[in-house]
Amino acid sequence: MVERIIFFTLSLGIFLFIFFKMVKKNDTNYLYLLIMQAIGIAISFISLIIRVRLNIILTIVTYIMSVVIPLIIIAIEMAGISLTEAIYLVLVRYYTKAGNTEKARKLLLKLVEKEPNSYYAHKELAKQYEIEEKYDLALDEYLRVNSIRPGEDDIAFKIADLFYKTGKPEESVPILHELLKKRPEWEEATFLLGDIYYDQEMFREAISLYLNAIKYHPENYDLYYNLGMCYTRINDFQSAREYYTKAAQLNSLLFKAKYNLGQIALLYNELDEAEEKFTECLQDEDLEDYAYYYLACIAMLRGDTTKAISYLNTAVGENPTIYDTIKKENMFKLI
Repeated sequence: MVERIIFFTLSLGIFLFIFFKMVKKNDTNYLYLLIMQAIGIAISFISLIIRVRLNIILTIVTYIMSVVIPLIIIAIEMAGISLTEAIYLVLVRYYTKAGNTEKARKLLLKLVEKEPNSYYAHKELAKQYEIEEKYDLALDEYLRVNSIRPGEDDIAFKIADLFYKTGKPEESVPILHELLKKRPEWEEATFLLGDIYYDQEMFREAISLYLNAIKYHPENYDLYYNLGMCYTRINDFQSAREYYTKAAQLNSLLFKAKYNLGQIALLYNELDEAEEKFTECLQDEDLEDYAYYYLACIAMLRGDTTKAISYLNTAVGENPTIYDTIKKENMFKLI
């Protein structure tokens, strides 16, 4: 009997707390929760009045309806999510997983209309726009998220990334600098800033960035490969060769570094090494056509026109557009 009195008092107290919250927020979503609570409380109250002990299943059900679920809702709200947000976000996740992004987006727009300062609504809406590749709209939403709850590094990175994707890389740079000051080991931020520097032909700045990043990621293939690319662009082929070689050592199955090593060897007229590298690149379908093209160049330099013709025919068979490149190369005019 004492247990049921305590339960009734507790559940009634929670009911009143949620009722006044509904009145204060003017949110009818709480009404469904209150109805559920009322049913549970009523069952318990009737059993208390007529002195009938409920069976175990009915007792558990009344506890869940009157105490457990309401306390979960209160805990969620204490974490900064309102009941309305929780309901909408659950539905959004469901529709997103089901592949119905349009329905998910409409629900989020409705939620934003109801709660314009909802951190989670704007964040989820930004994600939806990213999925749909509506990067301008996604950027606007992430900027809104940042204004609601500033100082989150992941959101700042998203903003920098979307500035880059929407053609405003100059807006990305100061954001990425700040992020890398706090977290110099952040690979994604490093590569995004490196891409911006490379696009803007700021190769020395990119080199400095990648060299610093190697301190934190000494086994990262892409850092060495990107350094090779940057040194190539400033015509420092010896340094480029050094970093391409390191990249090739780190991952022998990624042939881009070997392809570039072949080009550098060819530049220095080191034909045997160039032939070795381009022959290895024949294993990569993406590089196969131009690997045959450069093998043809090597054959011509050695005076083997028959082999050169064979390589060129194979290159054109792999990629017909390479024929335009062949026509522009003086050494092939003889054949």
